[in-house]
Amino acid sequence: MLTNAEIKRIKSLKDKKFRDEYGQFVVEGEKLVGEALESAFHVAAVYRQSEIGQETMSRISQLSSPSPVLAVVDKPEPCSVALGRGLYLGLDSIRDPGNMGTILRLADWFGINTIFASIDSVEIFNPKVVQASMGSIFRVRTLYCDLPEICRRFRHADMPVYGTFLDGEDLYGINPSGEGLIVMGNESEGISTEVSAVVSSRLLIPSFAAGRGPESLNVATATAIVLSEFRRRR
Repeated sequence: MLTNAEIKRIKSLKDKKFRDEYGQFVVEGEKLVGEALESAFHVAAVYRQSEIGQETMSRISQLSSPSPVLAVVDKPEPCSVALGRGLYLGLDSIRDPGNMGTILRLADWFGINTIFASIDSVEIFNPKVVQASMGSIFRVRTLYCDLPEICRRFRHADMPVYGTFLDGEDLYGINPSGEGLIVMGNESEGISTEVSAVVSSRLLIPSFAAGRGPESLNVATATAIVLSEFRRRR
């Protein structure tokens, strides 16, 4: 039986302040909890509705419709990464949790093992990000960093830094490398000036609209298109 103090502590993990304080986050649903248990992450506790009751599960759940199972998972220790030859993804001020979760899932699908995210990007342990990632959060390493500096590190290692722009070169007309960093920009502002200055190849996803079409693509949709083209041409 959970005490009121334990319930309060689990509920508090919906806020970043307490996720940072306790070093934990919540995962809900049979699939996601199963993914957590099979991952390298440490699962601190698992709570099942059949064991704690529907009322208690409703109190600790962060979902509008509580799932049958919930787990409290320890956040991994921050780490640095040595740049190897390969393809990486950079995220410049991605703010929407749904976009972030979907991008994690896309990276997982297209074999991108490491994401570099700017410090002001949404936290991957946000409940909406966790749910949208569908378990990919446990397989794709996301490092929050000084993104312009990371871009410079790629350039110094003689690896290209790609970015998506409205004035870039047609994505379908280039011969992309199988290594380097692909940067995707903020939902409304695109890639920042600081990051733009160190991009080595500016790319454009062309529109095929006959008349006036949308001004831009959702960043998760754009990420899917770019990663698909890079993997197709590798």
